[in-house]
Amino acid sequence: MKRLLSLLVPLVLLAPSHASAFQHVVTNNETLAQIAIRYYGSPRFEAAIVGANTLDAYGGSAIVAGQPLEIPAPAHHRTKEGDTWFSLARQFLGDGKRADTLARANGAVAWVAPAENQEIEIPAVVPHIVAEGETVTTLSARYYNDMNKGWELDVYNGRDTKQRLMRGDVMLVPLIDLSLTEEGKKEARDAADRTRTEGGGQAYDAQRHAEADIPPLVADVRAGRYVDAVAKGNRVLGSGDLTRPQLAAIHRALLEAYVALDAPGLATGACTAWRANTGTDTRLEPRLVSPKIRAVCR
Repeated sequence: MKRLLSLLVPLVLLAPSHASAFQHVVTNNETLAQIAIRYYGSPRFEAAIVGANTLDAYGGSAIVAGQPLEIPAPAHHRTKEGDTWFSLARQFLGDGKRADTLARANGAVAWVAPAENQEIEIPAVVPHIVAEGETVTTLSARYYNDMNKGWELDVYNGRDTKQRLMRGDVMLVPLIDLSLTEEGKKEARDAADRTRTEGGGQAYDAQRHAEADIPPLVADVRAGRYVDAVAKGNRVLGSGDLTRPQLAAIHRALLEAYVALDAPGLATGACTAWRANTGTDTRLEPRLVSPKIRAVCR
């Protein structure tokens, strides 16, 4: 068994690490908890660093000044036409059956495809070498702070829930709820730039914030707060690279606000941008759309 572990540990360490993982060199008297707080904002994710660096192999090992550590971090990818959560899971997580994990990491469901040009987050995945007596329940408690999520590990690893873990087994642990501090995001972006990956997370953050900002924007228009809607809509448009559905929703709201504020030039521009981002026929039904809106959209 020791020989098996001696073979496994180098394989895990040399396996392609997550695209946005980055290196940290331990300083004098620094602890794993301090590193976790620095990059994740919580000591709870100390386990992620331990697992990523197999520090618990052979009964565990201490960290020392000058030691390089891999810091797990999510990566990002810009979707294209035809992408599905199943094809993306196959590409980035190795198996289309992990589509549900990838979709949940992005606040979505696997059976509804992501929007074109959406920047999605690829969760970091830690390879954990099972020690004597460990179970999916103990691993769930360790990595997720919830002993009832062991079934997620079984599903992700394609295991029968009744199958026992054996010492030396390698369990892949997707860290869906792992998020980075601003310092961590900068390090991850720098790592992504060095490896020429497809996204550093800026668009992902902007798109997630837009999802939260669009409903209040629409509510402002419906309530007649047109000046507030214009300010909010343009702020969201300038926040980053948004998806076409998001752009369409924002420009549609701005169209109504500009018409109400008697700004036909701006309204026409908003209508053009709305139509350009819908990707469908945007005929304006007279029964449903006011004459002023139909006029500026001719």
